[in-house]
Amino acid sequence: MTVPAPRLLLSVLIAAQLAACSSGIPGAAPAPVAEPAMAERLNAAPTVQPLSPPALAPAAAMAQGAAAKETRMAVMPSPVPAPMPAADQPSNERYGQISDNPVHRVAEAPVSTFSVDVDTGSYSNVRRMLNSGALPPADAVRVEELINYFPYDYALPRDDRPFAVHTALAPAPWNAQRVLLRVAIKGQDVAKQALPPANLVFLVDVSGSMESADKLPLLKSSLKLMVDEMRPVDRISLVTYAGGTQVVLPPTSGSDKATIKSAIDGLRAGGSTAGASGIALAYHAAKDSFIPNGINRILLATDGDFNVGVSDTEQLKKMVEQQRRSGISLSTLGFGTGNYNEAMMEQIADVGDGAYSYVDNLMEGHKVLVSEMTSTLATIAKDVKVQIEFNPALVQEYRQIGYENRQLRREDFHNDQVDAGDIGAGHTVTALYELTLTGARGAIDPLRYGGAATVAAGDAHTDELAHLRLRYKLPGHSASELMETPIRRAALRPLDQTDAEFRFATAVAGFGQKLRGGRYTGGWSYADARALAAGSVGTDRFGYRGEFLRMVDLAQALGK
Repeated sequence: MTVPAPRLLLSVLIAAQLAACSSGIPGAAPAPVAEPAMAERLNAAPTVQPLSPPALAPAAAMAQGAAAKETRMAVMPSPVPAPMPAADQPSNERYGQISDNPVHRVAEAPVSTFSVDVDTGSYSNVRRMLNSGALPPADAVRVEELINYFPYDYALPRDDRPFAVHTALAPAPWNAQRVLLRVAIKGQDVAKQALPPANLVFLVDVSGSMESADKLPLLKSSLKLMVDEMRPVDRISLVTYAGGTQVVLPPTSGSDKATIKSAIDGLRAGGSTAGASGIALAYHAAKDSFIPNGINRILLATDGDFNVGVSDTEQLKKMVEQQRRSGISLSTLGFGTGNYNEAMMEQIADVGDGAYSYVDNLMEGHKVLVSEMTSTLATIAKDVKVQIEFNPALVQEYRQIGYENRQLRREDFHNDQVDAGDIGAGHTVTALYELTLTGARGAIDPLRYGGAATVAAGDAHTDELAHLRLRYKLPGHSASELMETPIRRAALRPLDQTDAEFRFATAVAGFGQKLRGGRYTGGWSYADARALAAGSVGTDRFGYRGEFLRMVDLAQALGK
């Protein structure tokens, strides 16, 4: 088989990066070797072995005409599957239990309130499992994270608000009696050079559980990609933990890339995992180099297998929640398989005002730490809450798709003391509701007594299906601001007349629900999800949507 040139270059880079990291495995020669420039690495010519099924094909190259730097990054490595145990081997991976959001009758519970979520870790973790030849457990699939993995071409805000909000309506493809409501948020873009100085602390797990190639070696390669993008005004610290903790690199200017990379190259795996002590030391280091009015963030990179000291997720959450008041946020980067503790990774990022990502290959490392780092670092809106009041005169029932662990009480919406998710520069957030309109066949029988007065009250707004409200805080502010807009039934369109972004998000939502068992999608199949997605790929600049099609193929082949 002839290997296309871009794929050859992609494989060269990942081979070179992982070879550079091999010194991090115990017993290897300790002397770090100066890392060659990317162009030199790409010009190498090793033998390339074709991927064996069910590995995913590489993401498409970036669009022509991009800046020189983006053109170089278009030949980043393909999503090579990380080493995985055989599908029939026992796994100690831990996931938080998720129960699908139920159907609500509007006459009884007309208001839905939730926090936004920009995490994407569930998608890449699901991809890793499908690549290994195994279907994911239902609790590993958080549908909102699958949907929000993809960038969407939503319109930017046209006023001084930090983000724009858009809504759309169309029939659900898996049930003719249902209508989908999409709520789409698009954050204002901020150029990287316009960001305030960043104080970043890499908190790296170097315990024995991190020894395998898909953990510490991949982590080191990914971090070095980020180092290449740091500015002279940024400073980086490196804290490690295993049986003990250590500051490996004091605050160092982003201009001193050789020193930072040398410290990363020197990381070795071995020992137990005192994760809580590492978190405490990382916050101490972040405070020592705190930048007023700057970006102060900890990036915790681990498999989450804490086994020394505090290891209970609730205790760790309390520790992180207390520290976030200091103005230092925490994001988590998950690595590895077998003993992976995803439940802990996702939850401490949530309370740390950060985002959770899972890195299964170097392409994902580039996506998270380079392509989307501006969104990760630059928070444009904090504690973003969404509340929708449905009109009982026009809507019988509703069900939110995903966001199960982001639900809030109705009174939480106006309570500025209640924490919620943050939105970064350029972030897109998509939420979908499945509605049963008046006259359609519902899932729940109406109450025998009561409800008529509530329905009559909705008649005053006969053109409104619902009313949408959002609350958010500007960075540095303690009082929230309100946005609101009606959702009118005149916006309802046939599915094939909606934009590609609506159709693609719907396909991903259907795919995610089917992976979770398809409780609400009936006979809708993986083939149906693929057909809908294939017709709405669009320009697909980074190849993410094309990769999704191959993931659907893998799921269909595995059969569920």
